[in-house]
Amino acid sequence: MSVRNPSIYALVPVNDTTEVEGSVVYDSMSGASPLYHNTLSGASGLGVTDYRSAGDAKVTKYFGNWSLGVAGVVSSERDYLSRGASVDARVYSDDRNRTYAFGIAGVNDRINPQIVGTNIVNAPRNSLEYLVGITQALSPTAIVQSNLTYSYGHGYYDYPYKLLDTRPTERRIFAWLTRYNQYFAGQDAALRLSYRYLDDSWGGNSSALAAAWVQAFANEWSVTPAVRYYTQGAAYFYHDPPAGSGFRLGEPYTMDTRLSAFGAFTFGVTVEKALADGWSVNVRADYYKQESNWRIGGGSPGIEPFSARWLIVGLKKNF
Repeated sequence: MSVRNPSIYALVPVNDTTEVEGSVVYDSMSGASPLYHNTLSGASGLGVTDYRSAGDAKVTKYFGNWSLGVAGVVSSERDYLSRGASVDARVYSDDRNRTYAFGIAGVNDRINPQIVGTNIVNAPRNSLEYLVGITQALSPTAIVQSNLTYSYGHGYYDYPYKLLDTRPTERRIFAWLTRYNQYFAGQDAALRLSYRYLDDSWGGNSSALAAAWVQAFANEWSVTPAVRYYTQGAAYFYHDPPAGSGFRLGEPYTMDTRLSAFGAFTFGVTVEKALADGWSVNVRADYYKQESNWRIGGGSPGIEPFSARWLIVGLKKNF
């Protein structure tokens, strides 16, 4: 599979108390048909091609010790349209060392599978997400952030391109994310740590632990190696190969290996160089690999390893 993903992001202060930010992105994907249980078999010669166009915009207004942000987002694919909006408020302590965050977002999706003869047209899926969090400066060189989010969605969750795929019409997800950053003056470097726990009503609970070391060098160079470990359990309605095993008419069922039990590692490095007049350029390379037996407690049997590589080139301008 090959994916290309050009994007642009901008944040512009309108005045002393208002800022506007937004981004646009275009994804294009092409490659061979997926191996497991897909209605587009490799023998068909159809393969997979798709695109995604997306954009978002946000306006933030600051009022003394608090701020209010309003945002909208839209994402379009050949068989999928998603539209959403969000509102968030942040409250700052008098010394600006502590920030409380509160947010709510809603998303409306419409699914139109590109399958000849299907009766699935504009299948709806809607969700609401709530956020509460706190960011605390522990010292001049250390800061910690912790957020709790809860989302509830209902509607069409089936994956129509996979055989026998029938999923619940509701999904509840609770997530806890904590980040810690520490600067070391002697090394002119920073350590970034994060942990996320996710509890899914479908049963696929997961954990993700990540670490990065940002090392500054002479002449405005910096290098950031990073590693991330991810582990998840299988959804309660996931069934291992062979195809059709455990299927019961009228009950939730999937053979989608993304809902299986597995573990994964991501290794990456980012190199950045500051240029003149506020410009900087960065290059990031990542390697991802997942295997079922890398999950803590064991993974789903009969699943082939999966790997991905990606390269990101970025150009940034500060005004």
